[in-house]
Amino acid sequence: MPKGSLYPDMMNKGEPQPVDVAIGGPTVEMAAGRAWGRVFDDLARLVLLAVVVIVILTFEDYGITNDEEVQNVYGIKLLAFYTSFLRDNSAFNYLDLFRYGGFFDLLAALVNLVSPFGEYQTRHLLGGLIGVIGLGGAWRLGRHLGGRRVGFLALLLLLLTPAYYGHSFNNPKDAPFAAAMVWTLFYLCKVVAALPAPPTRLVLKLGLTLGLALGIRVAAVLVGPYLLVAVTLFLWGEWRETGDRRLVQAHLWTAVRQLTPAAVIAYLIMGLFWPWGVMSPFNPFKALQDFSKLPINIDTLVAGIWVKATQVPRDYLPDYLLVNMPEIVIFGLLAAAVSAAVWAARRLRVDGLRPSGTKPENLRHVQFLLVTMAAFFPVVFFIFYKPTAYNGIRHFLFVVPPMAVLAATGLDRLWDRLERLHERAGRGFAALLAVVLVGQIWIMGQLHPDEYVYYNLLTGGVKGAAGAYELDYWGNSLLEATKDLAEFIAMENGDKPITRTYKVAVCGHRLSAAYYFPEYMEFTKNLDEADFLVAFTQANCHRHFEGRQIISVERFGVALSVVKDRRYLKNRSK
Repeated sequence: MPKGSLYPDMMNKGEPQPVDVAIGGPTVEMAAGRAWGRVFDDLARLVLLAVVVIVILTFEDYGITNDEEVQNVYGIKLLAFYTSFLRDNSAFNYLDLFRYGGFFDLLAALVNLVSPFGEYQTRHLLGGLIGVIGLGGAWRLGRHLGGRRVGFLALLLLLLTPAYYGHSFNNPKDAPFAAAMVWTLFYLCKVVAALPAPPTRLVLKLGLTLGLALGIRVAAVLVGPYLLVAVTLFLWGEWRETGDRRLVQAHLWTAVRQLTPAAVIAYLIMGLFWPWGVMSPFNPFKALQDFSKLPINIDTLVAGIWVKATQVPRDYLPDYLLVNMPEIVIFGLLAAAVSAAVWAARRLRVDGLRPSGTKPENLRHVQFLLVTMAAFFPVVFFIFYKPTAYNGIRHFLFVVPPMAVLAATGLDRLWDRLERLHERAGRGFAALLAVVLVGQIWIMGQLHPDEYVYYNLLTGGVKGAAGAYELDYWGNSLLEATKDLAEFIAMENGDKPITRTYKVAVCGHRLSAAYYFPEYMEFTKNLDEADFLVAFTQANCHRHFEGRQIISVERFGVALSVVKDRRYLKNRSK
């Protein structure tokens, strides 16, 4: 592989030059790279294929979340906007959803026109598949930065992060946004690697992915400052390296000229999926301002204390990230941080504060900086600005993929150092890593389909998090509770046909349970006439109403939702 190649991962032979994650410079060829070669790529493709199969087999296990009904209506209204030739503007007056891009919802509305599945089942299948696309983005980003092994590890770490996987199926905003952002970050890094004149094909791909991200959430504007930082560092390094001001100015205009099409394409695609965003040039900024201080009057739980969503403590997001991320990801991030500190100390000792320059390996330093910014800048912003937040990390799910990539590079670097120390040390680390990952697979299997209620051992797992952090805040478990109630009624009737109608009240979002009612169950708002109550345990909702508990949907000994029999209360009142 030519040492100066800017696109080593696109060569017919070889792989990206191994990089000391945080030390940043080229290293001796990794033993795993020599031994395994392209096997890591083949394994990654097999994992992605396996996940696609799992998604297809399990998408119907996921329930309807609190947001899905209104998001579904929003997508239908956006479709009506286009099918009416832009005359039906009801989408822009529907609740506050005009502040969001409608990429996923509009796509789901289109797919539902031809889907053989139910309306919400179709949305869950589509969400799961988009989640797989996000996994592919993490794989490509890790592979681009550190080689095939890093890419494979990044894929595994993101896949086994329950917050990402669980949200993929029925979170119509945050999960698709996270998937779009990791691909945008990948093409951003590819573009930076080719400065000052990136190929048109890369610029177009950057514009496409950025436009799709903006077509989901306006927070994708963060890509602009990230790119500005990268171009500035490139030009500064070039000036310090050559001292040629004219060359720097020429490259600045070249970069601006080459990158402008990406901004144009992103704006056009954003407008396609978020028409309100282009109806006024100030609308995206207005939406960004509204989201930062959203006046929503709900309580959220953090470290055992209920607080207003508008008054969360500064450590709310860091705290939730610390307990929501798998231990292996946290360990990988720590390994990357240590490696970064070693590299920084060495760099300061040798070169002082001089910029890295414009060689390919130095441009890779800038790319690592971009990924680090994508992972941690939103967290730092949260700490200082304290925007409205609730439901754990779901609004900041887009920081999880870059964190997984950084963690993968940290693990890879540690693995590489142990291999150099002794071959058995490297093999022992690989075996230990495999055991940890298999253990995480088992945990996710036990949580299925409520993966997003996962908490790591820093809280004592799900059981330790109960009462201290939010668990099934979206009522995903109400589907399982409803199915269990239907089975209970069927067993109670034995072989006899069910001829009466049972009235069922719901503590939670009505549709989360009622959508799955068989014909002999009917939703009622009147608790006095309810035969049964289906309730999730969020905010102790189930404790507020009387009834004999007959069903409990549990994960690791913690009840997520319950069913209460209220028929004896009706008989007593008579």
